[in-house]
Amino acid sequence: MEGESSSSQDQNWGMLDRAALLARVEGDMELLLEIVELFLTDSSQQLAQIRDSAARHDAKALEEAAHGLKGALGNFAVQAAYDAALRVEMIARTGDLSQAEEAVSVLEEEIARLRPVLETLTKECRI
Repeated sequence: MEGESSSSQDQNWGMLDRAALLARVEGDMELLLEIVELFLTDSSQQLAQIRDSAARHDAKALEEAAHGLKGALGNFAVQAAYDAALRVEMIARTGDLSQAEEAVSVLEEEIARLRPVLETLTKECRI
């Protein structure tokens, strides 16, 4: 990405707050890429655990899985996805899972919006 203007780089970052993301890793792009790649590898399994826990009405497992995914999302300063994971976690914490299916669907939608942005970011930063 050398030689690209800052505004061009910002367009590549999509929904991500470039300054906040880089601040979290103290400007270390290699560390950021490692975190992104780990998320891209692990998030599908984490979502599967969340879906499975919700389907089994296992509030404790749902809370733990949502909490873990929320922590991973916290690395990216994407408020909507983070809030969606937090909502699932809080629903599970109450033990009343009547709204869990809807909350999990919202979380899945937010992750689906985030993944392509992260995938594009990793490809463009490796060029």
